[in-house]
Amino acid sequence: MTAVEDRRLSPYTGWTRGHWAAYANRLLGAAGKYRSPAGARIDLPGPASRNGRVSDGLEGFARTFLIAGFRAAGEGGADPGGHLEHYARGLAAGTDPASPEAWPRPDELGQSKVEAASIALVLQLTRPWLWDRLDDSVRDRVVAWLATVIGQPYPPINWVWFRIVVESFLREAGGPWSAADVEEDLSVHASLRRPGGWLSDGDERAYDHYTGWALHLYPLLWTHLFDVTGTLCPGSLRHQWGADLRDYLDDAVRLVGSDGSPLLQGRSLVYRFAAAAPFWVGAFTGTSNLSPGLTRRVAGGMVRHFAGRGAPGGLLDLGWHHAWPAMRQAYSGPGSPYWAAKGLLGLALPAHHPVWTDVEEPLPIETGDVARVVPAPGWLVSGRRRDGIALVVNHGTDHARPGDPRADAPLYARLGYSTATFPPASLPDNTVYVLDADGRASHRAGFSTCYAIELPGGVLAAASQGRVRWVDTSGDDSPDHGSGRRGPGVPGPVLTVVSVVRRGVEVRLARLDDVDDAVRSLRLSGWPVSGDTRPGTEPGTAAARTPDLRSEVRPLRGFTTADVVVEAGASPLGEWTALPFVATDGPPEPGAVFAAVVALDRGGPEDADPSLAIAADGRHVTLTWPDGISAEVPVPAAPS
Repeated sequence: MTAVEDRRLSPYTGWTRGHWAAYANRLLGAAGKYRSPAGARIDLPGPASRNGRVSDGLEGFARTFLIAGFRAAGEGGADPGGHLEHYARGLAAGTDPASPEAWPRPDELGQSKVEAASIALVLQLTRPWLWDRLDDSVRDRVVAWLATVIGQPYPPINWVWFRIVVESFLREAGGPWSAADVEEDLSVHASLRRPGGWLSDGDERAYDHYTGWALHLYPLLWTHLFDVTGTLCPGSLRHQWGADLRDYLDDAVRLVGSDGSPLLQGRSLVYRFAAAAPFWVGAFTGTSNLSPGLTRRVAGGMVRHFAGRGAPGGLLDLGWHHAWPAMRQAYSGPGSPYWAAKGLLGLALPAHHPVWTDVEEPLPIETGDVARVVPAPGWLVSGRRRDGIALVVNHGTDHARPGDPRADAPLYARLGYSTATFPPASLPDNTVYVLDADGRASHRAGFSTCYAIELPGGVLAAASQGRVRWVDTSGDDSPDHGSGRRGPGVPGPVLTVVSVVRRGVEVRLARLDDVDDAVRSLRLSGWPVSGDTRPGTEPGTAAARTPDLRSEVRPLRGFTTADVVVEAGASPLGEWTALPFVATDGPPEPGAVFAAVVALDRGGPEDADPSLAIAADGRHVTLTWPDGISAEVPVPAAPS
């Protein structure tokens, strides 16, 4: 890696295109040591996925192939390190049914449908330098292997783009393809569109990084690489997708911390800086409204965040900054983290492109405080320049549907996510929950979003409501795809939660209706902070500190107990995690409004808490801050 940083061209990251290229080379070099003899697999160390080692080896091949393809495309076909030759050998062996390294076909194994798309994408991107130079027999075998996707069932999520990309390459290569398949998959994509340029990964409220690294990545790349004449995609649809991406990026650039960390929310976080992919798509296709310097700043910040924290150019393991097995899903194998390659798409742009030659520009959180409502996922986005932490307060995402009886999914259903904290599965962080007589915590997935609004004075507010339940999930051993676990449930009271956020600090309000004898206590928890040493706590308070972070819950109304729970091994961000919470000493009064301040910062001066006044009917709360800003927010009535 180029040793000397360029703080003139890149005042925030220090990285130039040379640093990016060197990092890509190091990733390829480290993974290449695990290449199989014929080159069809990259058999990386680590626990196998549920699909088995052969599939995992294909995954290692296909996902690192993305890196090699981006490098070659950006160099106009030059291939530093001779990587394409290795992948050419692998294509020949993997598609040969007689080879001991033959790949499972897409009609035999679902995971091959995913990896086929990466292979097809790179073959199209590097066509003059790889595909056109393959032997006819190899090309025929590749076409035959890819063509097994035709007519196959694909789940109605981001996977539909895998079939579109493969069949579009087949069309370009003169192979078989199905216009009906493409039409069907485009219809699924249309059904996933939501307001403000967002997309849900399925018909559940599944808002996560897949919106960017899959559902925004492929459509516009498809129009620029495969369907350049517009015979498959109408011009109006291209314009719509471009507008969607611009709107999405305007939100997404505010979901990155000043340290480059993306939001720790949603499944497949082992893909790490793949979250940079949609920013590069905007630059690659010319559809972004973000300046070239800001594009490089946000993408480079993410890549460098990981390159400097546990993934310095060696193997990308199953974890975040370092290996953390609990972060993997059932489909995750040793090659899975190399979907991070999508975040290196910018290398496909030549050195003279403005994203490489313009001076880096600061992130929104580096120029001022951030306050924004994102309606589709029901998020209040907030961040303070002094902390550089981007966070969301969540009243619309749970990877479920309204009324769903399952348990909460920690990566989706919490009330808050940030770029500095991780939601542990073993601790109910950032939630309002009810303890039953046995001390079991309730779940609120399946809630209804009541509103998410912006008020004068930089105040954001949102509310959600639903009947909580206690769920016995011990019998659910199904694969983890993001949703909460299922099991026998016992219904509890109706819970209404209102969040009011100003300057990165939340006032969280809660009310219970239909309370019965099963309710023992009401609890409200804050942000989990993690570190390699045990976080500091203060007896009798709900406050925890690490050397870098401070998390606190300050009771405003109704809560009588404040404490902190500390646990080891609960987070990839450090050995120890501390979670502050407040609680009632006994069953809460039905219909009463409880309130607390929930704060996360880097140890700067504490903002004074607002005063709180509740209307006589309990339907409105007025908050007044010491600087005179006042906001009245509704507390939705319980359903009759």
